Amino acid sequence: MNLSNLMPATGSTRNNKRLGRGTGSGRGGTSTRGHKGQKSRSGYSKKSGFEGGQMPLQRRVPKFGFKNINRVEYKGVNLDVLQGLNEQHGATTMDAAFFVASGLASKNAKIKVLGRGEITQALEVHAHAFSKSAVEAIEKAGGKAVTL
Repeated sequence: MNLSNLMPATGSTRNNKRLGRGTGSGRGGTSTRGHKGQKSRSGYSKKSGFEGGQMPLQRRVPKFGFKNINRVEYKGVNLDVLQGLNEQHGATTMDAAFFVASGLASKNAKIKVLGRGEITQALEVHAHAFSKSAVEAIEKAGGKAVTL
């Protein structure tokens, strides 16, 4: 056996339909496209969302509400999570790089510290935003809330 003897398994391959090669091919005339209409023409491509001239769903469903293009999305981190990280890693200073390293936020995410839970250690927390209750709890424990 050598490379010139290799063949695909019997029945695993089929010949392509040869279209537009005349009536003797068995697929002549309309070349399997049927008669007339847009789909029978060369260069036809179906446009996404096109419904044959009927008003498309995308345009006939009413739009409502307001999308603020200036909205800032924050990744929320609660005090109980900070306490858990402190117990786990022994970190007293927590900044954006620390949150990214611990898997709480992506590197471009803005971080907001929220007030759920208790905090017992004095932590220095650097974040883009803080809730009032979070700032109170951090300062009550002897820590510092630093806005980036």
